[in-house]
Amino acid sequence: MTNSAQELREEVRRRYAEAARSVSEKGGKACCSDEKAASDAFGAASYSDGERDELPDTATLASLGCGNPIAVADLHEGETVLDLGSGGGIDVILSARRVGETGRAFGLDMTDEMLALAQRNAEQAGVSNAIFLKGVIEQIPLPADSVDVVISNCVINLSTDKPAVLAEMARVLKPGGRIGISDVVAEDRLSPAERAERGSYSGCIAGALSTSEYEQGLAAAGFERIAVEFTHEVEDGIHSAIVKAVSAKRPRAVAKPLPLAKDGSKGRCCG
Repeated sequence: MTNSAQELREEVRRRYAEAARSVSEKGGKACCSDEKAASDAFGAASYSDGERDELPDTATLASLGCGNPIAVADLHEGETVLDLGSGGGIDVILSARRVGETGRAFGLDMTDEMLALAQRNAEQAGVSNAIFLKGVIEQIPLPADSVDVVISNCVINLSTDKPAVLAEMARVLKPGGRIGISDVVAEDRLSPAERAERGSYSGCIAGALSTSEYEQGLAAAGFERIAVEFTHEVEDGIHSAIVKAVSAKRPRAVAKPLPLAKDGSKGRCCG
């Protein structure tokens, strides 16, 4: 990773650490975007009143998202869910309740302050099947084929190596697993420079992929049934969007047993 990418990651880490401290120590509201877009486009407004009622106040105050991935993830009892960039834990807590006691909800975040806040929020919510992991979304600390659903809320745009993130999602998903992601996405007409003019990297704007870049990146990583749908505009040509896709991996073939020889033993060849 280049020095520039390292600096961007550290900028993001500092901003989100401060957001967690703001909620934990001052009772203030965290914010992902730059001030001019913050009030309407980002935060917990995308969640229903019923969903917000399920959560501690510090979880909703810490919401930095641009949408509600739970609304499109179609979670089922017993599934394993992974939230990339889990922040204060809002989507992990909601997921954990939807998959039930037989399911699990993992939250992955690189910021100690957010992880501590999320753990406190899960405990306050009485959720016992939420598991929080420290790490980066470009190197997910879970084995291959271990997750049914990957969700994320306004985080992939912050990565400095998005192909690695998409490849890691494909790796950890079981065959036929799916993604339900809220992210900031640019219209194809905007160049990277034009995206940067509309907002900062840590403010979720400058690092946004375009629609076609997202579609092509997911296809290259091994996804199919890809859909990128705008939900609301956050800046000129920059939108909150729902991204859905299904892992194209096929179940591994089960080896057929060797035929029995006439004497009842397993047939063998070559000695």
